[in-house]
Amino acid sequence: MKHHSDIVIIGSGTAGIYAGYELKKLHPGLNVCILDRGGDIYSRSCPIVSGKVKECIHCDVCHTMCGFGGAGAFSDGKYNFTTAFGGWLNDYLPDDEIMELIEYVDSVNVQHGATQQIFSTDTKEARALEKKALENDLHLLQAKVKHLGTENNLKILQHIYESLRDSIEFHFHTGAQEIKTLANGFEVITDNGDTFACQYLIAAPGRSGAAWFASQCSALGLELINNQVDIGVRIELPAKVFEHITDVVYESKLVYRTQQYGDQVRTFCMNPYGYVVAENVDGINTVNGHSYSDPALRSENTNFALLVSNRFTDPFDQPYRYGRHIASLSNMLGGGILVQRFGDLLKGVRTNAHRLSKSFTRPTLAATPGDLSLALPKRQLDDIIEMIYALNKIAPGTANYDTLLYGAEVKFYSARLKLTNHLETQYPNFFAIGDGAGVTRGLAQAGASGVLAAREIISRI
Repeated sequence: MKHHSDIVIIGSGTAGIYAGYELKKLHPGLNVCILDRGGDIYSRSCPIVSGKVKECIHCDVCHTMCGFGGAGAFSDGKYNFTTAFGGWLNDYLPDDEIMELIEYVDSVNVQHGATQQIFSTDTKEARALEKKALENDLHLLQAKVKHLGTENNLKILQHIYESLRDSIEFHFHTGAQEIKTLANGFEVITDNGDTFACQYLIAAPGRSGAAWFASQCSALGLELINNQVDIGVRIELPAKVFEHITDVVYESKLVYRTQQYGDQVRTFCMNPYGYVVAENVDGINTVNGHSYSDPALRSENTNFALLVSNRFTDPFDQPYRYGRHIASLSNMLGGGILVQRFGDLLKGVRTNAHRLSKSFTRPTLAATPGDLSLALPKRQLDDIIEMIYALNKIAPGTANYDTLLYGAEVKFYSARLKLTNHLETQYPNFFAIGDGAGVTRGLAQAGASGVLAAREIISRI
């Protein structure tokens, strides 16, 4: 079938949702069409998250990554009010304009049920924590953050979907396969053979569509800039170890430069009283985490990622493939996610089922006991070990024998396009937004990027 719309949006993750929301709010008469290879918010159900299976069964379309809400739908909904991390929108806009967009997206979330509670680093307790961190060569990034909660995040998305479903033409289970340019617009060919023609095109492919989008950009002759890839592990330990930190700032973004190599290691996605989860990225199992806002649903553990940033220079130009290869090694060794006790890693012995059963820290994910040193490069592993000892100085107990390390955790950063300040590509009226376009990395800036592109289109119409 052939479809004609004023605007086609590829992807219904956070960026695509807010682009569509803003377009319909500012110009209700527009014909807006959104394509996604996943399902709507009600039909998304990951077998692992729902407890039906313990290991990834490699669904044809990953419910964790695809569908309305994108990869953020099953996250615990951390919304960061900052330009210091979470994306690179400050390469295109002044910080004050980005913050206005972030505040606006938050106001929409609040209208649909988001909490008003904000954790901040601008408190007496947080400043004392920052001083303690600096004394040990750790740097606490400044930010305000909201914790929406895994269960509330889904409810917010359901409410937003209900507000849009009658005014936007959604095509779920419809994956974009090819983008073509026309004399007066664009055409998107889908995997079921349908075509969608439009005057304005917004690509919001999300993390799961990043590799596909990069290939389309190359075919269209669009200039790509390689971004970094972060390699690391997810740490799980008793919540009491980090309680004095998470009670103050909830999610602490701590950065450390290793003495051995001078590499940067950072904490990421901290989940107090949370759960370690697996996610599927293009057929590769990687590890992640989430936490609930309801105290009745909390675990006894806190988990967070330790990531080593890797930026590559010429002639290497495949950071995405490099990250996939590292993750695939742990999949090969363990059939999925590996878990190892910190003490076993230091001793050079493989954690097995018997050793894991002796651990005082009880794992929240049924991962395969194994040896991470066989999967992760030595340099990254040395960096992670050094970071654990640094964290142990401000959170004694981090370097305990039974601290659990899950791997691999890999954060892929999509190849970024050359874009204007309105996130427009070299083709007029073709915009690229969100995580999959390599311009954002998180809910706040992804939503902001969608609003930015939508407002520019409305100004032209």
